[in-house]
Amino acid sequence: MLSEKMTDALNEQINREMYSAYLYMAMSAASSYKGLDGFSNWFMVQYQEEMTHAIRIYDYLNGQGAQIQLKAIEQPPKEFGTPLEMFKATLEHEQFITRSINELVTLANDEKDYATNIFLQWFVTEQVEEESNDNEIISKLQLAGEEGNGLFMIDKELGARVFTPPAQEGQ
Repeated sequence: MLSEKMTDALNEQINREMYSAYLYMAMSAASSYKGLDGFSNWFMVQYQEEMTHAIRIYDYLNGQGAQIQLKAIEQPPKEFGTPLEMFKATLEHEQFITRSINELVTLANDEKDYATNIFLQWFVTEQVEEESNDNEIISKLQLAGEEGNGLFMIDKELGARVFTPPAQEGQ
């Protein structure tokens, strides 16, 4: 059984994941508006991933018999600057989410909630991947530049990304 403190913290993480999805949808729209369809696709796939993260926590809370409390989702910005600035903002946001997940792990440890700690390890691993992907794209943008052929090639590469739902526990 989850403590009230753990339940509250996981409910807050659902909100953070939902905001992440909303943020990436806004970035997708901004990219599309600029004619960067590959960037738009990449961010839309990111939106889908974040939604699955929120649902994973939702399902965990449900499975533990905890009460789910959905909260208002903050409005994301609509302007993000250059593609490089956009990905730097993405990395910064993912680092915030990593800190949030780490705080949940600390809380689970403090409360000797071993089941939740095990559940959260998937998110710890996921955040390493998220930050690595962002850093890789930032490096490519810095190397290739944000205009002309380099940007076109990166846009094309990002357009090839497809959403693959994560495997469910036990599968």
